[in-house]
Amino acid sequence: MIREVPSNELFTILLVTCLLMVAAAKLVSSNRFSDFIYVFTNSKYLNIYSREQKFLDKFDALLFVNLIISASIFAVLALKFFNGVDYTSINALFKITVGLGSFFLIKVLIERLIGSLFEIDSLIDAYLFQKITYKNYLGLLLLPINAFLIYSFKSSAMLFNIMLGLLFLVNITGLITSFKRHQSLIKNNFFYFILYLCALEIAPYIILYKVFILN
Repeated sequence: MIREVPSNELFTILLVTCLLMVAAAKLVSSNRFSDFIYVFTNSKYLNIYSREQKFLDKFDALLFVNLIISASIFAVLALKFFNGVDYTSINALFKITVGLGSFFLIKVLIERLIGSLFEIDSLIDAYLFQKITYKNYLGLLLLPINAFLIYSFKSSAMLFNIMLGLLFLVNITGLITSFKRHQSLIKNNFFYFILYLCALEIAPYIILYKVFILN
């Protein structure tokens, strides 16, 4: 009996698209990309480019597109492995990608709105720049992770758990680094910080988890 080989054509197209986004980001600013690669080992990138940030930034936008597509691929692979739900169709992947993109964009816009309402725009802008930077870095890590999960001979629960643990560790490290840079302000406004943490950093991801896993 000939074993059926699953087609990875759609995933291949999406991975190539992600690679093109990353290559375009490097083409837009090669020096910035070189600094971005080492964002977890030194603060040079954050110190230099946080002062030059714009509301619409080509470099961040290209890496953000890679993040959303890569995160969608990983979500589809995880759902298929753990829940047996197959979303490997163009329509399903499109909906997941649009949904994740809308989720992150709305979240950022709400945080910017809060910054404007409380007249702390500069602080929120700096904080969001750090968060977006670490999330874009996460998208970069997802590229080889997705490729390995798609083209490896056999996935296992341990492999997925290791990957999930790595992504969680990177995300938490980014958040902790951001909080450390503003620790004096957080100490003086600890109640508001806890309120923000629950409302905009924990609750949205719980909702996202329920949408993808429980439905």
